[in-house]
Amino acid sequence: MAVLRHSVTVLAVERALVAELAPLFWDLAESTRAEGATVVTPDGQPVEDLRLLKGRHLRAGALYEIGRADDGERMAVRIREWRRASAVEVEQRLSAPDLNAKVSLRLTAPDRPRLIEGRGRMWGPDGSGVLRRGSGRARADLAAWWDAAALPPGAPPAARAPVTVRLKHLLGEARLHLRPRRAEDGRWAVEAVATVRGRWLLRPVAAVALLLAGGPLRRGFRDAVERAAEGWNEAVARLLELGPDGVREELGLTAED
Repeated sequence: MAVLRHSVTVLAVERALVAELAPLFWDLAESTRAEGATVVTPDGQPVEDLRLLKGRHLRAGALYEIGRADDGERMAVRIREWRRASAVEVEQRLSAPDLNAKVSLRLTAPDRPRLIEGRGRMWGPDGSGVLRRGSGRARADLAAWWDAAALPPGAPPAARAPVTVRLKHLLGEARLHLRPRRAEDGRWAVEAVATVRGRWLLRPVAAVALLLAGGPLRRGFRDAVERAAEGWNEAVARLLELGPDGVREELGLTAED
């Protein structure tokens, strides 16, 4: 088993700001309507590359297709649940020449987000074999994240990481845990810890491979965490710059919406 660990400092997004911004995005989605297979905005403009294939717009059972008709990569999105007071759940299916995937995402309390859960699996084209198959699960407890970030310096971390990801493959599995702490400048210091191990009879072989690849594996993990932090900071900096009023304007929503 290999344990990979790296910490980064990122811009913080406070609970109150998320509670103020989240309803704006749901308001935008619910301001659209379906005219046959075409989804249009309030001013009558079609939403590009989005088609309603089945069901009622933004209702459980609705099936959409995303992508151009001549595109080799096609994505279908089915709404499993759409209740802003409790949860929104969607299922995505991706079909491409070299990859197929099915992913389900569920958000609890959409207007005041508390929990995000995801699960999925991927497989290659027909005849590609079991080595092109994998699955995964992810869980982000937003309430626990903000609580962990508010702990005083020196306090022991929560027993369960607020964000967990588990990936499984025939040859091995990986688990990722993310834990935040409040940094001195008001940002978040996030520790990312990943464990990688072989499965079943392949554990000894995987252990040797991980030992030989330890240096590159750690550098790759560190670089991936750094890139994710950079992308987060760029997006959040823009969000903080706009603020709720700027976001509302960018989305084309009026104060009455």
